[in-house]
Order: sequence, then C-alpha cells, then structure tokens
Amino acid sequence: MQHIIDRFLSYVTIDTQSDPTSNTTPSTLKQWDLANKLVDELKQIGMKEVSIDENAYIMATLPSNVAHAVPTIGFISHFDTTPDFSGTNVNPQIIANYDGNDIILNAKENIVLSPAYFEDLLQYKGQTIITTDGTTLLGADDKAGITEIITAMEYLIQHPEIKHGKIRIGFTPDEEIGRGAHKFDVTSFGAEWAYTMDGSQIGELEYENFNAASAKITIVGKSVHPGYAKGKLVNSLGIGNAFISMLPKNETPETTTDREGFFHVHRMDGRIEETILELIVRDHNTEKFEQRKSLLIKITDTLKAKHGDCIQLELNDQYYNMKEKITPVMHIVEIAKEAMEQLGIVPNIKPIRGGTDGSQLSFMGLPCPNIFAGGHNFHGKYEYLPVESMQKATEVIVKICELTATK
Repeated sequence: MQHIIDRFLSYVTIDTQSDPTSNTTPSTLKQWDLANKLVDELKQIGMKEVSIDENAYIMATLPSNVAHAVPTIGFISHFDTTPDFSGTNVNPQIIANYDGNDIILNAKENIVLSPAYFEDLLQYKGQTIITTDGTTLLGADDKAGITEIITAMEYLIQHPEIKHGKIRIGFTPDEEIGRGAHKFDVTSFGAEWAYTMDGSQIGELEYENFNAASAKITIVGKSVHPGYAKGKLVNSLGIGNAFISMLPKNETPETTTDREGFFHVHRMDGRIEETILELIVRDHNTEKFEQRKSLLIKITDTLKAKHGDCIQLELNDQYYNMKEKITPVMHIVEIAKEAMEQLGIVPNIKPIRGGTDGSQLSFMGLPCPNIFAGGHNFHGKYEYLPVESMQKATEVIVKICELTATK
C-alpha cells in the first residue's frame, strides 16, 4: 500500500493542468515535467521500448514471456488534469482507517467532505482515503490510472511466473480538453485492443459513452443611449437569454441520468454589443444526438428571423459512442469482467456520462473499453481516492494480462 501511495503522491504534486486555449501539444509546458519523470520511471522498473515523441505521447513495452501466440494488448491513461479547477500546489491528505464521519479538508475555509452529501464515502469505512486540502483538485483523474498501470507492470516484471503476452502501455497529454487521442499513433502502439484506466469507483467497466458536440453562439448587438433606444438598440444579452430559454428545460446535466442526453450551457459572456454562449451537446443515442444539433440550428434560424442576421452558430462534433466499435469484439469486455470477478470485485457495467480517450481511439482502430481507476468527485476540491481501490485496479490489470495469455 505504501508503495502505491508514494508513487501516486509523487505524480499529483506535479501540476499538469491542460489549457483549451492553447494550440500546442501538449497544451501546457508543465505537462512535460511529469511526462519526463514517467519516462525515467518506466526505464527504471525495466520496461522496454520506452519512447516519448515531440508531443509528449509516451509508449513502452512489456515483452511476452510465453512461447505461444498471444494478442498484444494495451493499457492507457492521461497525465494532464482538468482546467476546470486549480491543480497547482496540490497538498494531499491521507486519512487512514476512515471512520465514516465528516472529513475536514480545510478548517480555515470550513470545507468539509461529508458522507451526508457524498454518500459513496460510506463504502470505504475502514479504508485509507487520500483527499485534497480543499484548495485544489487531487488529480486522481487520471494519475491514479498511471499509478496502477506502472505498478502492475512493475509487479509483472518482478513476478515472471505470471504468464502474459506482449503488453503495451501509453500515456497521453490533453485528454481533459478532448485532445488526448488526437496525435496518438495507433499503428506504432501495435495493440489489438486496449483498456483506458480512467473510470471512477471500484468495479466500473464501461464500453458506452456519449456522442458529443460543442457549440459556440456569437450574438452581435447595437449599443444606443437607452433614452433614445427605441427601434435602434439591439441588446445581444437579451437575445442570448432568449436562446437559452428555447432549450428544453429538463434536459440539462443536473436533471438527467443514465443514457439521457442533455444541453449544457457552460459559458455566457456578454455586454450589449456582443454576447458569446458556449454549450455542449451530449446523447448516447446517435439519432437523438443529431436531433439535438438540429434543434440548435432551428433556434438560431428562429432568432435570426426575428432579430436579423446577428447570430452565428459554430457547431463541432467532438467524439462518438464507442459502443459501435466495441460490440463486435465483446470478448475484450468479457475478459475484464472475468478479471474483476476472479478478484472478488462486482463489475458495474454502465454507460459513461462523458467520454475518454478510449472513445476516440476505438474509432481510430483500437477498441478501448474503460476500467475504474478508483477516484470520486473528479475535477474539484472534493475529489478523493480510496487506496484500496487503486490496489484492486492494479490487480485487475495483472489479471487481464494473465487471462489474455491463458485464454
């Protein structure tokens, strides 16, 4: 346990926040700090063919130790953290033998991690939990996944009696801003399939995700003195509010669950002469996904007809539901499921209400289900990680390698 804790802490204390406004890869120079450390560590534990390219994509190989032909499989995680919340000066707290009560993250700011609000905490009574200090995120998304993959590879190297085929691992930048797979070289990776270690609580196994699109609405108004504004002033803020009011009221992230899609307005920045709305569109169902995008076009056209040609809609697809690519090769999900069951973990197979590198990689020719990494409450100050979940995820990786070789 202490070995896993030490490894994880050495990663999360390095700031790797990505930046959606940057055009470089990685999007921030500080991502190189952890990337270079990971390369050195992979070499130290004995991995082969360790490489890092000009965009900070890391790959390495654990050679097969069996004589018969075995499919080459992979494990993938990302080392950037979200731009949604600070990842600078992460100061983790370790709560041993958690007693089920409130955890004071920051007494000065009265920030409390409470099972009264976060009920999942009660699953981990008696376990060791790593939390934030209430001022930053933790970074378990996805430095927990990296910890688990490297620890599993180290264990397999130290235990050659465990039979496995060729294993490839990959670590990527910029997943949190939707670019983690953009420059991933699937051909060089050379695996028949892979698993992203990027899920949340123990037992999660996912092969469905949202279809996703982003939308930016730019509204241009005209500013006139309000005392002389009749028939002349065009208030872009009012048109922006009208746009939002025409979206379905009960199809937002806070009102939907499971496979229910939504519209999510996450930015409104405006003044009379210009207002910008940014939103995301999500749906598991492809037909409904297309209908959602069509609705945005219809709303834009309706407001143009009323206010003139003052609205511009930019609509871009981001990723698609990987179920389409995983269903023909469902044995790769069954292997992960069996690995969990053999380790006494109850598989929780459910759709992702989001996306991972695996969704894009699946459409790039690398089928890639998603497995739990163990963390909770990603992207904020209430993020926490049970260490025992990291241990179990590490064991799942080892078991998948073993099962692939024996099956």
